[in-house]
Amino acid sequence: MLNLALSLAFALVAVAFVLSGWRLLAGPSAPDRILALDTLYINAIALLALLGIHQSSTLYFEAALLIALMGFVGTVALCKFLLRGDIIE
Repeated sequence: MLNLALSLAFALVAVAFVLSGWRLLAGPSAPDRILALDTLYINAIALLALLGIHQSSTLYFEAALLIALMGFVGTVALCKFLLRGDIIE
């Protein structure tokens, strides 16, 4: 049963990757593209968590935490740049 659930979850995360990538490329505005990048890194975290469950390894969970940290910092920096025109004042 777990293998079926993991296969379905991998497929759904792959669909989410494709849809987020499409929004990143076809986004009509910069906030849409920033939101697509944010969604892409969350999908990457989900993929790493699924791989960690599938392979019973904690290494993937640590990598997911690093991606979450870098994604958050990147999103904040892009939003500050979009609002103010610079990142560090």
